[in-house]
Amino acid sequence: MKRHTGYGWLELIEGILLIILGALAIASPGGILRWITIFYGVMAIVTGITDIIFYAKSERYIGFAPCVSLAAGVISVITGLALMAYPHIGELVVTLLLPLWFIAHSVSKLCHLGFIRSLYRGRYFYVSLVINVIGLVVGVLMIFWPQIALFSVGFLIGTYLIILGIDSVISACSKLGRDW
Repeated sequence: MKRHTGYGWLELIEGILLIILGALAIASPGGILRWITIFYGVMAIVTGITDIIFYAKSERYIGFAPCVSLAAGVISVITGLALMAYPHIGELVVTLLLPLWFIAHSVSKLCHLGFIRSLYRGRYFYVSLVINVIGLVVGVLMIFWPQIALFSVGFLIGTYLIILGIDSVISACSKLGRDW
């Protein structure tokens, strides 16, 4: 009998929270920027912890782990703490730190793909690949054109977060979520 761990549940909770955050960002981007900034901080911390747990579990189960997952997890946690500590600078955070989080999280998820492909060879691999490449491109675009981050907070980021949330829910329901 296999022992189930909390990784699948953590990934499921992360996915649901990302979907909620994405819907809120699309519905009312201007009026709740500070609240969204705090929520982004919470999500960055949760995704960072998820990446760190993935690193630790990969190391334990297969003997090696992608160090990028650990680095991305630490960057995500630091970004989340910064977002929560200074919510009044939401626009600055959106234009500077949020793209870094998008890039760090997307790179981390792309590094997981080799392991995911070996464990689960379905459409999930390709969906996750496309979603995280899009996240990487969006993060880079937000760095080079900060006005994209300011003017598209509701639509672009909200849509990406919903897609990222769906990706996390699929991951939680896949073999990865069940077997860990």
